[in-house]
Amino acid sequence: MTMKREQVLIEALPYIREFYDSIMVFKIGGSIMSDTEVLEDFVQDVVLLRYIGIHPIIVHGGGPEISQAMERFGKKAEFVGGLRVTDRETLAIARMVLLGNINAELVNLIGKYGGKGIGLSGQDGMFLKAKKKAVQRAEGEDPVDLGFVGDVEKVDPEILMIMAGKGYIPVISPIATDDQGNNFNVNADTVAGAVAIAMRAKKFFSITDVEGVRMNPDDPASVISKFPASDFSRLVAEGIIKGGMIPKVEACVSVVQGGVEKAHIIDGRKHHAILLELLTTEGIGTMISRN
Repeated sequence: MTMKREQVLIEALPYIREFYDSIMVFKIGGSIMSDTEVLEDFVQDVVLLRYIGIHPIIVHGGGPEISQAMERFGKKAEFVGGLRVTDRETLAIARMVLLGNINAELVNLIGKYGGKGIGLSGQDGMFLKAKKKAVQRAEGEDPVDLGFVGDVEKVDPEILMIMAGKGYIPVISPIATDDQGNNFNVNADTVAGAVAIAMRAKKFFSITDVEGVRMNPDDPASVISKFPASDFSRLVAEGIIKGGMIPKVEACVSVVQGGVEKAHIIDGRKHHAILLELLTTEGIGTMISRN
């Protein structure tokens, strides 16, 4: 039976009331951003949230796009432990793609749907401080210096607070800086998690291209709707969380342990996935809570 339109709105009311004036951080990955229809859905949802009194902050990645741009410049992407080896030229390409292409496109789309987006990187107000990532040592391999790859050292939330308070939707590229003015490419999940904790966000969303954490990794219908952060190690040990899902869930676990109420992994390919997760009783995807 199709729900009447007024019933949909009434069902959303308690959630709108609960989330009013709260901060939510959305991390969106490269695989989702390559689909224009999916990206527009995501931006529409975020702009709607802003108009009902929620303060969204977007952190985006761009790995696939950076690799494609490197190829065009005759450079081969090299990864160690899932992190891109980043020399000075690769950093320049990453900055061009993240700041000049992806960030600008998201800000434009927010404007198209009636919102006020503003593009930021760690250089702006020095709000995202980084330190160079330590040399990586894979078992049986020589140590590798990743170059201009950083770890988040500190997030100064002031500029984000000002922007959100004025009605803007901050769109953050994962480029951070150190005290000497060096730029670093930082993992977008790490940046998003650090921003969520610093902003005392109510919710953290990882928007990805999987349905959520599956009880049976090969069965899309076996999504675990929720579990506490304390179950993470067990689920990894049992092989339920594995491969590329480990860092996604790990980011969510660290966020809730850092003070964010709940973290969600949702499939951005579903139409208006954020609204379904936030404003309906059933929700979609996987929710990770503190306990």
